[in-house]
Amino acid sequence: MLPIELSIPLGIGTPAWPTYEPLQIKYFKRLAPNGANGQLLTHSNHVGTHLDGEIHFHTPGRDIAALPLDYLMHEGVIVDLSDAAGDYDVYTSRMIEERVQVKKGDILILHTGYHHYGWDQPTADEVRYMVKHPGPDREFALWCRRKQLRWIGVDYGSADHPMNTIIRQWMPRQAKEAEAHFQRRYRRSLDQVFDDSKYQLMHLELFDHGIVHAECLGGDIDLLLNRRAVIGCFPWRLVDGESCICRIVAFVGEREHAELMRKKARARKTRFGDIAGALNPRLHEEGRRRARR
Repeated sequence: MLPIELSIPLGIGTPAWPTYEPLQIKYFKRLAPNGANGQLLTHSNHVGTHLDGEIHFHTPGRDIAALPLDYLMHEGVIVDLSDAAGDYDVYTSRMIEERVQVKKGDILILHTGYHHYGWDQPTADEVRYMVKHPGPDREFALWCRRKQLRWIGVDYGSADHPMNTIIRQWMPRQAKEAEAHFQRRYRRSLDQVFDDSKYQLMHLELFDHGIVHAECLGGDIDLLLNRRAVIGCFPWRLVDGESCICRIVAFVGEREHAELMRKKARARKTRFGDIAGALNPRLHEEGRRRARR
């Protein structure tokens, strides 16, 4: 088995989720005259690719150190919803099962294409990445519980719909756009779809069932659309950690890996060497042909 990167690059330009501390780096010693370079890092747990732990929202839950390795690493599936869910849209479990088979106990990775707007991409748009991405309603959370998923990963800022978070208050201009979109597409208002009982349901209605999620995935995820793989999430063994920056990797067989690396070699890339998702529509077309094949 060989790895495929599913994490985004982490640097001082990586946006944290709004109001969370971003990454700061400084040297506290240098090769001359100290004999070695040393750096001091300051950051929150919610910057870059990171795993939200149970105690982020569920006080009696497990900390990051308590999550077993066979929970963090297991078989799973990467589903492409980029053809079904755009700005402010609500995606559903039906959309997923129309494209891939999700087995009980799987790890589920959602590719919506919104990582194309991440800070590391040539098509970066931070507001669209954090504020306009699609998200689920309660139906999806209940489906996740029935499927007994291990954990979920998403390629954007928060696993909840942005208008089902405090962002709705912080970004009134975008909230107005979303309201008009909901009225036009769903014939319902934001308050009707996301009333107070559903607030941040992906956090509040899943963490107490042992289903957490990782946010801000990316890397070479466009190589794996609508495919199964072994997926691993590798946070620190952080005692009392409510969440943690992590590395997420998909593992595939040697022959499949060689095929994917040939595709990557032909693809347009970011300045960090990852697939530039929006500039490689061929990969999305291949993924759609693979859906439920």
